[in-house]
Amino acid sequence: MDDDGFELHDLRVEVVAPPDARIFCGAKPGDSFELRGEMLHLPPGQGFSIYSLAALLPLLPAKQRATDPNDWMSTDAEVACPDPNCPTRFRITRIGKRRFSHGAVTAVPLSGGKA
Repeated sequence: MDDDGFELHDLRVEVVAPPDARIFCGAKPGDSFELRGEMLHLPPGQGFSIYSLAALLPLLPAKQRATDPNDWMSTDAEVACPDPNCPTRFRITRIGKRRFSHGAVTAVPLSGGKA
């Protein structure tokens, strides 16, 4: 196979909350991070709750991949804070695409055989 490439969406995850909301997860509206390929990028000086991140992590690889327009993964963009008393949401936005080579990200050949 000549082309072993595939594409993933880069993502931006941003904290959104009702005005004047009491936030318990340590976030502030507008806090964000970006996922570029497999690398998570936070703005300098900004943290992100590990509990919030744990709630988001299972969704991010699925959100990176191409989905059918009718799939809920294509349309639903907000995830609730895992603290049931916290009103924040985490908005996941696809911000671009990045191309990868299968051979550059794994030792397993495309034929499905052992490396």
